[in-house]
Amino acid sequence: MSVRPFARSAATTMVLLARHQLRLPKEHAGRELWFADRTTSRVYRETTRVGVSTTSPALLVVRFRLRVIGDSRWLHALFRAESILNTPLFAGFPGFRSKLWATDLRTGFYRGVYEWDGAELATSYATTLCGLLRLLSVPGSVSFHVVPGVRRDEFLRDPGVVAADSEPDGWWALALDSAVAP
Repeated sequence: MSVRPFARSAATTMVLLARHQLRLPKEHAGRELWFADRTTSRVYRETTRVGVSTTSPALLVVRFRLRVIGDSRWLHALFRAESILNTPLFAGFPGFRSKLWATDLRTGFYRGVYEWDGAELATSYATTLCGLLRLLSVPGSVSFHVVPGVRRDEFLRDPGVVAADSEPDGWWALALDSAVAP
């Protein structure tokens, strides 16, 4: 695994921060997301890039379960607090627009729900990220799914905008109604 893409992202993130082009809005913080696989995740942070347009939106959902944290509530809390330091690992990648940081304390899974400008750029980032996450995560727990043409906020407003039938367990798709919530 090459660290070069992450180093480039970190350098770009520093420029974005200096230009005040990254924000941490509170709009979605605390929101519970219900997924089609009958799991939930609570949003604990949001990161957005401002001052750029999106011409080819793509939804990206990433999931992983960290190996060393296990069921420890205080280690999960520590990871959520320190994860802000991971911002340079994604915010400077080409095409990044927004990320919801979410966790399911019941299962120990973390999810990132992103909007990207360009499905190919989203896939490239996710492939790179998953290479790193596989080193730190429970084997088999790292996954990603890209949906071209869908904005993150559209996905949140209308889960029916995507079809979960291409993924048998529906881990990445929001439930169509609260009846499937755990």
